[in-house]
Amino acid sequence: MESTRQNKIARLIQKDLSVIFQQQTRQTRGILVSVSVVRISPDLSVAKAYLSIFPSEKAQEILDNINAHVSQIRYELGNLERHQLRIIPELKFFIDDSLDYVENIDKLLNK
Repeated sequence: MESTRQNKIARLIQKDLSVIFQQQTRQTRGILVSVSVVRISPDLSVAKAYLSIFPSEKAQEILDNINAHVSQIRYELGNLERHQLRIIPELKFFIDDSLDYVENIDKLLNK
């Protein structure tokens, strides 16, 4: 069960990560990265961000690129949240494939 503080920080990180990814993907055409959910550890040291990536065929490649630049993303997040958080949590990114799962279920039901 997450505390109120964890929820508030998770929402703040989700909003700021969305801004960072929106700025980054503006430069590349045809790629959309959105932050589905952020879960933060009880000690506020690790944040797990689940990303929904379009097109899903390139999702793993884009996620690998994001994980390669995680220190730069954390630095940009620190610049955005420097007045709200004392310590910026370590970031871990995962693919959120729930939309692909829903699409597959709809496809199977329509058969």
